[in-house]
Amino acid sequence: MMCDDAQLLLHAYLDDELDAAHSAAVARHMQECAGCAARYDTYAMLRKAIAQPSLYQRAPDALRQRWHATLAPDATPSTPPRARRVPWGLAMAASVIAAVLIGSPLWWNAWRPADGGDALVAQVVSGHVRSLQVQHLMDVVSTDQHTVKPWFEGKLDFAPRVHDLANEGFPLVGGRLDALDGHTVAALIYKRRLHVINLYQWPATHSDAAQSQVQRQGFTVIRWTADGMSYAAISDVAANDLRQFVLAFQNDGNAPPPR
Repeated sequence: MMCDDAQLLLHAYLDDELDAAHSAAVARHMQECAGCAARYDTYAMLRKAIAQPSLYQRAPDALRQRWHATLAPDATPSTPPRARRVPWGLAMAASVIAAVLIGSPLWWNAWRPADGGDALVAQVVSGHVRSLQVQHLMDVVSTDQHTVKPWFEGKLDFAPRVHDLANEGFPLVGGRLDALDGHTVAALIYKRRLHVINLYQWPATHSDAAQSQVQRQGFTVIRWTADGMSYAAISDVAANDLRQFVLAFQNDGNAPPPR
């Protein structure tokens, strides 16, 4: 698990909202990452601080009476109510929360435009990172394209293209189901020495599109659309290697290259 993913899960981990696998992954990551462990400790201290009973005050009876009066069916508006003063302790706690969140990577990750406004690229990166966790990489393990492709039958409403690129230095090792943009997609897993390449594919909703390449969080993502299918390849291999992989996949089995 990388720091960016751990930071997105810290609050859920603190509130015990994660499943067993993700909870264990976050715990292991914090054992190895002092930065994320320190951030978790800060969140825990903040949570404890804002839960102090001294920060909460019972509304005065006069205020309660005025509130109930405004809810009465026959209530008529009178003079505009004066601005209500927020208790100092509550205002201070709100200021602290805002300062911590705005200054944290969690706030930045949540509110920045995802990957320059491309949410799909962000989902591809997240899916790739998840796949690198233990037992998340493959649903079917095989180097035989004639084993991997039939495995998808009945699980998808389209037939993914599967090519064995071992001769080009990118052996096929398996496949799995994943999700992008709310749709189930096919994910083919290839290797380049010790590096993992995820190739996502799903039916295109638009015409063929030229190849695009971006760098995000240490990964290279190459996308293209051809012959009615959309593709996204992602890995931490050198960008030239990933471009070579994409070219090999496009040229194998007469898979048309992007125009």
